[in-house]
Parts: sequence; C-alpha cells; structure tokens
Amino acid sequence: MAARTHTGMRGIAAVPSYVVMQPTTLCNLDCAYCYLPMRAADRRMPVAVAEAVAASVNPWATAGRFSVVWHGGEPLAAGRDHLAALLAPFGPEVEHHVQTNATLIDDAWCAFFAERDIRVSVSVDGPRERNGERVTRGGRPAYDRIVAGVAALRRHGLPFSALAVVSRPGPGLATELYDYFLDLGCDVLGVNIEETEGVNTRTNARDAGAVTAFWAELVGAWRREPRIHLREVEWSLRYAGAVLDGTADGLLPRRLDPIPTVAHDGSVVVLSPELAGFTDPRYGDFSSGNVLATPLAEILAEAGRTPWVDEFLTGVEACRSSCPYFGFCGGGHAANRYFELGRFDGTETEHCRNSKIRLLEGVLEHARDNQSPAA
Repeated sequence: MAARTHTGMRGIAAVPSYVVMQPTTLCNLDCAYCYLPMRAADRRMPVAVAEAVAASVNPWATAGRFSVVWHGGEPLAAGRDHLAALLAPFGPEVEHHVQTNATLIDDAWCAFFAERDIRVSVSVDGPRERNGERVTRGGRPAYDRIVAGVAALRRHGLPFSALAVVSRPGPGLATELYDYFLDLGCDVLGVNIEETEGVNTRTNARDAGAVTAFWAELVGAWRREPRIHLREVEWSLRYAGAVLDGTADGLLPRRLDPIPTVAHDGSVVVLSPELAGFTDPRYGDFSSGNVLATPLAEILAEAGRTPWVDEFLTGVEACRSSCPYFGFCGGGHAANRYFELGRFDGTETEHCRNSKIRLLEGVLEHARDNQSPAA
C-alpha cells in the first residue's frame, strides 16, 4: 500500500463514546492468555465510585448515545445485588453492556439483564477443543459452564455478542470458528489474535502468511452466510470502500476516543483498559486521576498532560508520518506499545501486524482471489 497523508484524528476528545467500569478485579476463571494482574483478588468497586462517574456520564448520555461497559475481572462475580447498586446512579439514557465468561449466567442473571436492558457479550473461543486455555481456578475446563450460560441467554430470548481469542491461526480454523458461532446464536462476533499484554508474556509473533490466510478465510466464511456482524471484517470492508471512493481521510474520528477505564478504586486510565492495575518506574500507575477526588469530565479534559499519554501521542504522529495503514488503525493501541516495546512512542508492534496489517491484507487477498473473470 502506498503511504497516504491522513489529516484527521489529532489529540484526545474531551467526551468519550463509552466508559469501561471494573466492578470487581476477581475472575472465577484462570485463562492462560489473560492479561489481568489481580484476577485472584476480590476488590469490589464502592458505590461512591459509580455515583461519581454517573455525575459526568448522565449529562453526556442525554446529549447522544452513550455506553457503560462493565468489564472485570468477571463482572458477574460482583454479585447481582452489588452490580445493581453500581448501576443505580446511571440515568435511563445510559446503555449498559457486560463482558462476561458466561459461566455464572443462570435464569436469575437473565432476568437481571432483561429488566435493566443490559447487552451481554460472551467470551468463548469456539468449540470445546478450542477452549483448552479457558479453565477454572482449579484447572478444570470451563467450556460446559460457558455453553450452559449461553443456553440460558437463548432460553430467555436475550441477544448476545461473542468475543473469541485465536492463539494459533491455521488452515481451516476460520471456517470452523465462523460455523461454530453461527450455531451458537450470537449476532455480533469479534475475533482477537492473542496479544502479549499485561501478565500474559507469551510471544504474539506469528507467521505472516498464516495470519493473513486466516483473515482471508474468515472473510470467505462470512460472505457465504453473513448472518453475523463480524466486527473486524466489516470495519475492513468499510475502510476499503472509503479508500476507493476517496473518503478514507474522514473515516476516523477527529480526535482519539479517551476510552476511560474506571478501576475498582476510582482511578482512571485512558486509551487502554489493559493498563489498569499496573505500575511502572517511569510512568507510575498510568492513572490520570481518581473520580473520588476529581470529576471524570475534568480528568478527561486534562488527560493529554499525563506524561505517558503525551509520549503515546508522539508515537501516533510517528505512525501517521510513516505507516500506510494509519488511516485504518489510527496509530494503534497504547497498551500494545507498552507491553511489546516498553514505551509508548514506538510504532509498529506484533499486534499491529496480526490484527491490523494482516487483517486488511487478508481482506484484500480474499477480494483478489474471488474476482469475477473479465467479460
């Protein structure tokens, strides 16, 4: 791809499109590739933190669509009563989403979701044999409990999304996964190539041809039966279409979404939820403030002054000037730079290669291989 100049998306927006909330650090599973540092500890968010966040979020939600994403740990491990208390300060305009491993979902949880119109996303990596690294704290396979939770969602007629981690892409896997998720009944699917991130120090270097072929195969499976919204593929096709009609420069937002993550204790980390809970001699705890001391709106207005954030923005500009894929990814993710490169102002990472560059190249490869012959 030829390099392009992308003039949009500079700096950080003062108002996010969603907020990530950590109701508890605890997770009842112990997945091999998990990045979370405190998932064995049950540190629960006080209601005062939710009240402080809601004070900023409720006005934003009256002005337009706004979401709060409950993401642990395992959010359901906080219990229904506590999660209900955390939800209570938010106004009716706020959309709530929960990212869950589904192992705790039963009829009572389904009633909870339905009553509060909570959108559910389930983490599951495909058929039983693809879930070997999703295990309980005792090391037992979690798959049967995951599908029991999904069955409860379906029994109650609750729509749900799915999120799958792919550790070893290979021939046939993409088709297998797509067919599985068609049968599972989700209406949206996200696919993540495993990342070196947080406490997961396993390498994410992958064979370029294998990853590109995986994405190309996934496009083909989706095109044969596009009943699921396939997150990565649909965004790639949208970008490719914008390039063809000359509107790619306007596809990214004008400013970076700050994606504030509010940890259990009220501390706020912007741009990358995966940095929450970590500390570094150079960067401290990555926090830009705490909602118990400063309103969230004020924290976000000053987030660009956080030293590591300023360094990251320097890296984004380096990507803009050097990478032909900038208009597709917008400069990548802060956490991937930090955990792979040890700093924030670097440029290309293995995550970029696996989940941005090879994704787009896989979509283009599929298009080339399936062109109709010339008349």
